[in-house]
Amino acid sequence: MIPAWLNWRTWLAVLAIVIVTGTVFYSQFLARKIAADERAYVELWKEAVNYNIQSTGDDRALELTSRITNQNDRIPIIQTDAQGNPIGSPINMGALDPIADSTYIRQKIAEFKSKREPIRLVIESDPPQVILFYYGDSDLLNQVKYYPLIQLAIVGLFIFITLQSLRTRHRAQQNQVWAGMAKETAHQLGTPVSSLEAWVEMLKEDPDQQKLARELGKDVSRLRLVSDRFGKIGSKPQLELMDITPIIDGVVEYMRGRSSDKVQIRFEPGMDKNVRVPISATLFEWVIENLIRNALDALDGVGAIDVSMSYATGQVFVDVSDTGKGIAVAHQKKIFEPGFSTKKRGWGLGLSLAKRIVEQYHGGQLVLASSELGKGTRFRIVLNAKTA
Repeated sequence: MIPAWLNWRTWLAVLAIVIVTGTVFYSQFLARKIAADERAYVELWKEAVNYNIQSTGDDRALELTSRITNQNDRIPIIQTDAQGNPIGSPINMGALDPIADSTYIRQKIAEFKSKREPIRLVIESDPPQVILFYYGDSDLLNQVKYYPLIQLAIVGLFIFITLQSLRTRHRAQQNQVWAGMAKETAHQLGTPVSSLEAWVEMLKEDPDQQKLARELGKDVSRLRLVSDRFGKIGSKPQLELMDITPIIDGVVEYMRGRSSDKVQIRFEPGMDKNVRVPISATLFEWVIENLIRNALDALDGVGAIDVSMSYATGQVFVDVSDTGKGIAVAHQKKIFEPGFSTKKRGWGLGLSLAKRIVEQYHGGQLVLASSELGKGTRFRIVLNAKTA
């Protein structure tokens, strides 16, 4: 068996972490370098401003300093006096009016000050004049700072899509396995069921074995039905519009004869017979039978099971309720997962297959409507219906 740390998914995650971590460190290094360069540029810009203010008429020097100040087209700068009152219009911050936009400008001053101390210029005059240069991050610096976050989001999205694709593929493979197992089970059941049917026919010829032959015949027919159900798993069933009341009634009657005398199984149709539902009768019987079997297991031989029907706004609702032990909250989200079971015996496929039959084959819903420990559980089937 391959150790978990050699799993390719683990290496994929490690590679993604290494890439993102390396990018974060390198981008932070670049951000610090650009920030230092920008501060040095603002210092130079300050000196150019100072020289222009105190110009002695050297045209070449004045041209050079003017070029320095004019070349700043990316670093936002706000000049203030020693008391923090803005002087002139902000640099590289759009067309802002110092008076009309004074509140916004002061907010930006506070923002710039929270990131770094302003650069101070003292102009030699009488009295000396102080100008403070508050500056923010350029677009380039912001891009370098936030690039790792964007890359992290892209890598995360890539990993998420990859894992989702793998999960979908795994589920598809699981479905193929379950469908294959179901069809093989149906095939394997065919021979012994045919043999049993022949034995039942022989028993019917004996007048003293009529009752036994009749009961065995019912169970053999049931086995044939089960085999037919398994054979239909994985194939798109043919749906027919029909009244589901007699179908449910037949399953209830069958389960009554195979349950404890201390268990009551009640059925209340409560629906107009003109309502028709597009179903595969064979598979729908399986769903109802499975829900009743689960309810019987929850009762431990004593209690009641109620199956009821209702119709509203183009939908039929079938509820299967029991007075059993209920389902723990921790298990309620897992009960429809293939392989999950709280029983000591069984594969944990009953509810999973029932949900698949209702939702994938019939376009309906099978949900756990309610459950409370010690009081019981209610499952609900929702199917689209038509009225005659």
